[in-house]
Amino acid sequence: MKRSHSKTKETREDYRHSRDSDRSRDRDKTRERNRDRDQERDRDHYYYDNRNNRKNVSHRRKRDFEETNREERSYERHKLRKVKDHREAKENKKMPERNKITDKEMEKGETNASDEARQNRTVDLLTSRTGGAYIPPAKLRIMQAEITDKSGAAYQRIAWEALKKSIHGYINKVNVSNIGLITRELLKENIVRGRGLLARSIIQAQAASLTFTSVYAALTAIINSKFPNIGELILKRLVIQFKRGFRRNDKPLCISSGTFIAHLVNQRVAHEIVALEILTLLVETPTDDSVEVAIAFLKECGMKLTEVSRKGIEAIFEMLRNILHEGQLDKRVQYMIEVIFQVRKDGFKDHEAVPEELDLVEEENQFTHLITLDEATDSQDILNVFKFDAEYINNEDKYKELSKEILNSDVSGSESEEEDDEEESSDEDSTAVAEGKEDIIVDNTETNLTALRRTIYLTIHSSLDFEECAHKLMKMQLKPGQETELCHMFLDCCAEMRTYEKFFGLLAGRFCAINKMYVTPFEQIFQDSYHTIHRLDTNKLRNVSKFFAHLLFTDSISWEVLSCIKLTEEDTTSSNRIFIKILFQELSEYMGLSKLNQRVKDVTLKHAFEGLFPRDDPKNTRFAINFFTSIGLGGLTDDLREHLKSHPKPVIIPVLEQKSESASDSSADSSLSSSSESSSSSSSSTSSSSNDSDVSSDEDMRKGKKKLKKEQRKKQMTKENKKKHKKKEKAKKMKKVK
Repeated sequence: MKRSHSKTKETREDYRHSRDSDRSRDRDKTRERNRDRDQERDRDHYYYDNRNNRKNVSHRRKRDFEETNREERSYERHKLRKVKDHREAKENKKMPERNKITDKEMEKGETNASDEARQNRTVDLLTSRTGGAYIPPAKLRIMQAEITDKSGAAYQRIAWEALKKSIHGYINKVNVSNIGLITRELLKENIVRGRGLLARSIIQAQAASLTFTSVYAALTAIINSKFPNIGELILKRLVIQFKRGFRRNDKPLCISSGTFIAHLVNQRVAHEIVALEILTLLVETPTDDSVEVAIAFLKECGMKLTEVSRKGIEAIFEMLRNILHEGQLDKRVQYMIEVIFQVRKDGFKDHEAVPEELDLVEEENQFTHLITLDEATDSQDILNVFKFDAEYINNEDKYKELSKEILNSDVSGSESEEEDDEEESSDEDSTAVAEGKEDIIVDNTETNLTALRRTIYLTIHSSLDFEECAHKLMKMQLKPGQETELCHMFLDCCAEMRTYEKFFGLLAGRFCAINKMYVTPFEQIFQDSYHTIHRLDTNKLRNVSKFFAHLLFTDSISWEVLSCIKLTEEDTTSSNRIFIKILFQELSEYMGLSKLNQRVKDVTLKHAFEGLFPRDDPKNTRFAINFFTSIGLGGLTDDLREHLKSHPKPVIIPVLEQKSESASDSSADSSLSSSSESSSSSSSSTSSSSNDSDVSSDEDMRKGKKKLKKEQRKKQMTKENKKKHKKKEKAKKMKKVK
């Protein structure tokens, strides 16, 4: 009975509550209906009374409509809240006692729920499409301190926002006076994680204030010396931004990005090829805007390009001169071209490449990026957005250690300059002892050598002339022992060309003139190349021989290297003879036959030319004479011909010697057969036989001399007969004339 009574009581309450709610709903509807009717009547009356003020009427109608909607929404919200409270009260009454949770569990649940709600609230604040509402730094730090899980997404997102604000603040504060302090503060932040934010902040700040472009370029140069990937990212984004502005004909964007690239070229962060490509792109299809952008670009980096690539900038100015002569552009642009020519004539004195107070990075510590316009395609915009890191704490600890090393190395580097020479020597001794104790690691993979060869190859092929190439290669500061590799690279690059280019000979000669330590490697390479010349094909052989001919002509290497050549039929191959032929033909073209002949007859170089002009054997002498005559350089063999004439080959003497030997053998046999005779008789017989052989040899010599005299007489007779014949012919001609 009690249960039924309680049920009936509940049903009565529900019925009463529903009835009251229905009545109140009907009452509200009638009230709203009456209010709307009155408002419409008032509006119509107002409208008809004020026909001239239609704008005011429409505004009034709109305002009234918004007020009614606001009231309706508040009323509906109030009703929904009432219904919700009623349902919650009803559920609490039905809850049994055994399912009630203890106070401690409730507190735990509330704390966990509050933490989750707080984290979700912070995430919601920061993950909206527009970046979330502005949160002051102090409040952001408080929110970060409230989160206990430092590896969670909420904490990482708050740290990301703090990193973004700090980077943006430092970039906005930087100027010429505080660039060192700002750089140290930036290095304390994790700019590896926020490299996308850093690049975006620097580019945006530079675009907003072009007068501070040199400061932002100096800051980028410092960061690039420590983290080259960040400098490369900034340069790529600038190149992509320039290309985008060029396609859209956006002159301000092209000027801002081009100015920044020009200052990065001045700071040696970007290679000068990028600047030359941009200038060529702007000038090859000239318009008013493109030429204006090119002139602004030239003013910023003209001094640096003149220093590094004179031929390239001369080609750009030649194109500008042609544009000016055509006269198809606006007068204002033509005046700008004339102004830039005057600026170039003055040596860009008002547009200094790098001011002294911003030249903060040493040349050997800087890393130059060779990025062309076609290569810059990926701007890596994903780095601007937050990304969850599963190993967040470990990565943060690693960066803290790295930043400490960088900052401490800078401090120790400045302090070490102030130390005495004695302390430096003691440190070197201690380090030498320590290195001696440790195991020496030898790199047999030759990765460093391959990287060096690649760098030399790219430098050679990216240079416009040999002077620029020599300047770049001298800046590389090779380690001891790498000079030979550099010389080999010169020869290899020269041999790979289709035809010989004088560029390589001039480059090798310049290095030999700058430093004498390059002479010995080139002389050794000459000897090695001659002995292994048969391994090369004809084209490479021709290039190599012309390369060494240039070095010999300029006296870059000593002529003593020719001592390794022995021009005989047995000691030379066809490849060796081709090498000698091209070598001496090139020398005769450079020097002329007379000067080359003087050099060959030089007494001080007699030892060097003994193998090329042999005198030891008439056979070798004739071979050398025939060789030089066949290649058109017979004038070099005049001394050899005279030597061969004065020392004729003895033909009869070997036969006479054989006869004397046979006579002596017969006398020896006769002496051996007469063994029964006494020793005195045997000695007399041997002495008589030896005397006979001497006499016979003297007679043969006399006969040979007689024959030679006869031959000489015959030659003289023939000469006299020729002279007589000529005299007779002259006499006949004279008679005919008479």
